Amino acid sequence: MTQPETGTYDVSYNLVSVLYHTLQEASTIQQYIDDARYGGDDDAARFLEKIQEEDQNRADQAKELLGRQLSAKA
Repeated sequence: MTQPETGTYDVSYNLVSVLYHTLQEASTIQQYIDDARYGGDDDAARFLEKIQEEDQNRADQAKELLGRQLSAKA
């Protein structure tokens, strides 16, 4: 069964997409953290750092799952 959103059913592709978007967000959030620090808003900076850490954890999980997917297909 294909996914209506992408027209494909490829878990590896989906994991690559999640990995890409998660890392992109983690990178973007760094600018937000810097802005909060520059503005002296420590609460916002800590909040954003937590989001960035969660993104990095999600990226690590996606990399691990992707590695398993690719190994299984080899």
